[in-house]
Amino acid sequence: MDKFDLIVVGAGSGGLAAAQRAAEYGARVALIESGRLGGTCVNRGCVPKKIMWHAAELARELGHGGDYGFDLAVNGHDFGALVRRRERYIRRLNGIYASNLERRSVHSVSGHATFSAPRVLAVNGEDYSAERILIATGGVPIVPTIPGAEFGITSDGFFELERRPASAAVVGAGYIAVELAGILRGLGTEVTLHLRRDSVLRSFDEILQQACMEGLAGAGVRIAPGFVPAAVERDAEGLCLTAVSGERSGPFDALVWAVGRRPRTAGLNLDLADVQCDGRGAIEVDEWQETTAPGVFALGDVTGHHELTPVAIAAGRRWADRQFGGMPERRMEYRDIPTVVFAHPPLGAVGLTEEEAREAYGDAVRCYRADFVSLFYGISDSKPKARMKLVTAGEEERVVGCHLAGPGADEMLQGFAVAIRMGALKSDLDDTVAIHPTAAEELVTMR
Repeated sequence: MDKFDLIVVGAGSGGLAAAQRAAEYGARVALIESGRLGGTCVNRGCVPKKIMWHAAELARELGHGGDYGFDLAVNGHDFGALVRRRERYIRRLNGIYASNLERRSVHSVSGHATFSAPRVLAVNGEDYSAERILIATGGVPIVPTIPGAEFGITSDGFFELERRPASAAVVGAGYIAVELAGILRGLGTEVTLHLRRDSVLRSFDEILQQACMEGLAGAGVRIAPGFVPAAVERDAEGLCLTAVSGERSGPFDALVWAVGRRPRTAGLNLDLADVQCDGRGAIEVDEWQETTAPGVFALGDVTGHHELTPVAIAAGRRWADRQFGGMPERRMEYRDIPTVVFAHPPLGAVGLTEEEAREAYGDAVRCYRADFVSLFYGISDSKPKARMKLVTAGEEERVVGCHLAGPGADEMLQGFAVAIRMGALKSDLDDTVAIHPTAAEELVTMR
């Protein structure tokens, strides 16, 4: 039986970060992965999504070429060529990860890990043991349990498409649904977004919900609110959805399920390691990423906490710092975490929504808003609004939330996330000289 200081199960963002950091401290590390290195983010998530988003954004900007004096003739779009270039780039990233692991002497094992005893994992008939085992297996998309659901694809299937569908139904209201609907529409697909309720991004501040709904409608995405799918049928014309209300929608060439994700724990035999999961199947951990089993830890999407790639990376590095780097108090703090939705336009948020702030601070909350047209559209006939909101609390007006919607929101949010984490006051922003002409200046000139 091979013995290690650390075995990491899952070579996604969190697992790679933890394994490499631990190896840098001198630990003997094994990394077990059944798929391609990089996990969801690199292979079926953030990276390919952002490439497709750039393509959709470029298509949108080309449409404004005439506003700037360009006589452009766009002769279609080669979806297959885009996919091939995207996949070549991802394969290169897979190779870079493999080289980084080899350079740090991390022992890579290809296969599916399953517990055969506490602190013992079996892979391809071989047993591996370690003083510490870190589970970072991520999550998988949810498919509804309704008749005909198998005719649809998830976000995983979206990134396997080699041809763009002429029409598509997207079901969901979260960021994945919004992003995939926007990408498809931007590249020319007729899209209908089916919502259980009447809005998207319901966990975000109301100004971002409103901005996103306006952006989707402005791009030509048809919204079907209050549509709860009950069945899917396929015939010669395509796919049709039937709602619990009896309403029908379709036909469509493709159906994309974007109704959430669940922790990926199937086949791990967690009961043999005495690792407990909650009702959603997420591995239960404390603030130190410790599970209910001694020597077994978990982080990232498999724990159900803030399912974002940078969170998993940060948690993995901090965990390795504590376990192998002599930093006993090092841990992940799950607060003031910035997040971006790559919609059209992009949206960003960090800190509390206005509603959350009022629940926490009551009447001591004051909000500042700015609605404006980005200079990019200044000479255009179309005038989409950018929106920003600062949420402050207390007599000193400490900034506890920042919410952005508009061109560049994805890039400008990071700096304001630092400011909020450092306890910036509204007066600190007021005293900061603006950069003109930019959208970001609105955040330091609000009154």
